[in-house]
Amino acid sequence: MPEGIEVEYYRISSICALQRKIRRITAKDLYFLKGETQSEQLIAVLKEKKFVESRRIGKLLLLDTEHGETVGIRFGMTGRLLVDGKSSIDNLEYSSARNNPEWDRFSLEFTDGGTLSIRDPRRLGGVELNPDTSLLGPDLYEINGMQLGTLLKESYRPIKARLMDQHQIAGLGNLLTDEILWRSSLDPRRSSNSLTQIEKRRLLYHLKRTVLQLTERGGSHTGNLQDHRLRGGRCPKDGAILERHKVGGRTTYSCPEHQS
Repeated sequence: MPEGIEVEYYRISSICALQRKIRRITAKDLYFLKGETQSEQLIAVLKEKKFVESRRIGKLLLLDTEHGETVGIRFGMTGRLLVDGKSSIDNLEYSSARNNPEWDRFSLEFTDGGTLSIRDPRRLGGVELNPDTSLLGPDLYEINGMQLGTLLKESYRPIKARLMDQHQIAGLGNLLTDEILWRSSLDPRRSSNSLTQIEKRRLLYHLKRTVLQLTERGGSHTGNLQDHRLRGGRCPKDGAILERHKVGGRTTYSCPEHQS
């Protein structure tokens, strides 16, 4: 968390920051500035300027300025976007329930008195000026059957690791991927290129349906599997005790009965 769904919520809320002149930029946490980005650069690019467009590719939020520069924001596991002190997501799974302004790693003040800030307890996100998006795969809301089939066919890696690779599909994280594979009846440890055409079609169907459904519900943590992702948890579909293992370095839950 946050995954592509949460960043889509942030994108929508960031629309309120468009066409507002920026008066002050605070970027003192140098660790939070990524790539070649420097605090002085951000100030030079943003002061007295406006954002004119808000975009998203996967988990990356992109705010375009009126002069063609782009501020890219990544939220890591615990980052939230606040516009005028409010976030479209109050709590993130696996993050602190506290709401401490000291966790603001980057902030802007507009001439109308409003603000935009990134509040990130664990500092796993980051801000980058003009980030390179060319290596990101198709967005989780837009991927099609041909793209999915190609990325699976070309890899021996476990299905879950392949789906979570942002170079292949931008925006899928741990919770969404477990939910999608659980609904698709696919073992996350299976080799990506082992799927049949029927299994690929089933996976695409559940990927698209899950992303849209959990967007409507309010986030990646609202899946049917979520409340059962714990030691000794049982599959809500058939009652089997869920298996817990590591896939691609991430804690994974799957059902030994119907996921194969």
